[in-house]
Amino acid sequence: MCGIIGYAGKQEALPVLLEGLSRLEYRGYDSAGVAVADDGRLAVCKAAGRVAALAARLNGEAVPGRMGIGHTRWATHGPPSDANAHPHMDCAGEIALVHNGIIANHASLRARLQADGHRFRSETDTEVIAHLLETASCSDPAAALARALEELEGDFALAILWRRTPGSLWVARRGTPPAAVAVGEGEAFVASDVAGLLGRAQQAVHLEDGELAEVRPGALRLWGRDGRPAVARPVPIPWSSAAAERGPYADFMRKEIQEQPQAIRDTVLPQVDLERGFVLPESIPLLDLGRQVQRVLLLACGTSWHAAVIGRQYLERLARLMVEVEIASEFRHRDPVLDGGTLVVPISQSGETADTLSALRNARARGARTMAICNVRGSSIAREAEATVYTEAGPEIGVAATKTFVTQVAALFLLALRLGLARGHLHAVDVRGLAKELLDIPSLLEEVLSQEPAIREVATRYAERTNALFLGRGLQHPVALEGALKLKEIAYVHAEGYAAGEMKHGPIALIDEQMPVVVLSPRDATFERIMGNIEEVKARGGSVIAVGHRGDEELAGRAQHCIGVPAAADLLMPFLTVVPLQLLAYHSALLRGCDVDKPRNLAKSVTVE
Repeated sequence: MCGIIGYAGKQEALPVLLEGLSRLEYRGYDSAGVAVADDGRLAVCKAAGRVAALAARLNGEAVPGRMGIGHTRWATHGPPSDANAHPHMDCAGEIALVHNGIIANHASLRARLQADGHRFRSETDTEVIAHLLETASCSDPAAALARALEELEGDFALAILWRRTPGSLWVARRGTPPAAVAVGEGEAFVASDVAGLLGRAQQAVHLEDGELAEVRPGALRLWGRDGRPAVARPVPIPWSSAAAERGPYADFMRKEIQEQPQAIRDTVLPQVDLERGFVLPESIPLLDLGRQVQRVLLLACGTSWHAAVIGRQYLERLARLMVEVEIASEFRHRDPVLDGGTLVVPISQSGETADTLSALRNARARGARTMAICNVRGSSIAREAEATVYTEAGPEIGVAATKTFVTQVAALFLLALRLGLARGHLHAVDVRGLAKELLDIPSLLEEVLSQEPAIREVATRYAERTNALFLGRGLQHPVALEGALKLKEIAYVHAEGYAAGEMKHGPIALIDEQMPVVVLSPRDATFERIMGNIEEVKARGGSVIAVGHRGDEELAGRAQHCIGVPAAADLLMPFLTVVPLQLLAYHSALLRGCDVDKPRNLAKSVTVE
C-alpha cells in the first residue's frame, strides 16, 4: 500500500517527487524518502512521519539532479523509523530503490547475503532487494535485473536507480502491486497509481504482471516476464489535477461526501437511455448472456463488500438470479466450484485491491465469466476482467470511502436492471421507471446533506463514547455495517454493525446506558420489526439514534434522536440512509481530534495481502 513516485527529465527532480508524494500520501504516511541521481551520484534523504516531515528535513535544501525516486510508506516489516524508510541502498551506495509489496523469502535471502558479507541497515524486507541487485552483472542490465528479481518470492512494484546505468530509471512489477509510467516530451514519470500523475500526463502505461521497464527522459522500453520486448499500451487518465484538490473544503472526506449527488449523476447518466428503457452500454455483450447466466458471484473487500451485499438484493429482486457475496480475501484461498454459467463481478474502487485482483484471477482460471465494477480506468482489475462498468466518482483521496460506495451501489442497480431485462424479468417500461427513480436520488441526497448541522449536534452528544451498535434489516443491514465501519475507521470507536434480528443472539448483552445504538428505520416491509428492536434497546437503557423517513412522528417519539431523510423507493433508500452515518462518523472523528483523511494504520488502496 506504499506510494511510489519517479521522474526522469528536464526539470529538477526533487520538487516533482515531493509534489507526487503529497498526492500519493493516502497510500501510506508513516515515513517518506527520496533519492536523486546527479552525474552518477545518489543523494538520499528520508524521515519517519508524513511527507511534511521529509520536506522539513530537506528545509529547502537544493538536491540537484533530474532523475529520482520517492516513497511514502505503510509499514509491514519493521516499525516506522528513519532507518526503515525508503529508499534503501546496497553496501556500495550504487543502488537506491523503493518498493510496494512484500518479499516472502526475505529472511532466507537476508541470511544468505549477510553470510556473504553484506551489511544491512534496516529491518525491512525491501533492503534485501538492493543487496541482491548489488551482485548482478551489468553487461546486459535488463537481463541482469530480471535474473536477480527472479530470486524474489512475493509481490512487488519497484522503482530503481542504479549508478551503473546512468540516465535510466528501472521499474518492475510482479503480482498485485500496481505501477504506471507516463512518457512526455523529454521527460517521464512513474507512480503507484494515476493520482501521482495528475497534472503531469494525459495517459499512462500500466505495467502488467512480470513486466520490467527502462524509463528514460521521453522514452520507455518494456520486457515481459519471458525476457522478450513487450508493447506499451497507454490508456487515458480521465481526471484533472483540480479534481484531486480540496478546494474550499478543510479536508477531502467532507468534500467527497458533498460530491456524492454529482458522482451518482455522473455514474448513471452515461449508462441510461430512458427513451428505450435501456441501461449499461450495448457494447458490453457479456451482459446479453441472459439466461446463460445461472448465478452471480460478487467479490469485494471492506466498503465495496457492503455495496455488494446491497447489490445481491438488487440482482435477486430484479433479475431473479442466484447471487452469492464473497469476501475476496477469503475467496482467493478457497477451492470454489465455478463454470461458464457463473458471472463473477469483482468490485473495487482502485481496481488494484490485492485480494480482489487475486480472487478475479482465481475465478478466470476456473472458467467463470467476469465483469468488474471499478472507478479507475486502466487499473489491473479493469484490464483483466472481460468487461468493466465504470463508476464515475472521480478521484477519492480520503481513506474512508464515501462517494465510491454510493456509485458502486448505483452501478449494481444498473447491472440488476440490465440482467433483469436480458432475462425477461423486466420490460423496458419497468427499466425506464426504475432508472428515473434512481436519477431522482441525487436531488434527494442534497436534501440529506442540508441536515449536516443537526447531525453534527447528535455527534457532539456521543463523541466521547467508546462503543456503538448499528442495526438494520433487509437492505438497511449492509448500511448498518458501513456506518459502523466508518466510525471505526476514522473516529477509532469500537462499533459493530448487526442484522437487527440477530440482536437477541448476543449483542443485546452489551447494551447499557453508555451504549448509543444507531437504528436504520425507514418505513419499509421491516418497519414494525425494527420498532420492536428500538423498544428492546430502550428497555435496557441504550440511547437510540434513529435514521428514518422525514416527518415520521411515531419514530421520533420512540428514539432519543431522529435523523429524517426524504422518502424514496425501498430499493433506493440505502443511498439516503448511509449519508447521515458518514456525517455522524465524520463529525465524531473531528470532535475526537482525529485526522479524517489519514486515519491511523490505514491506507487507501490495499495492494498487499
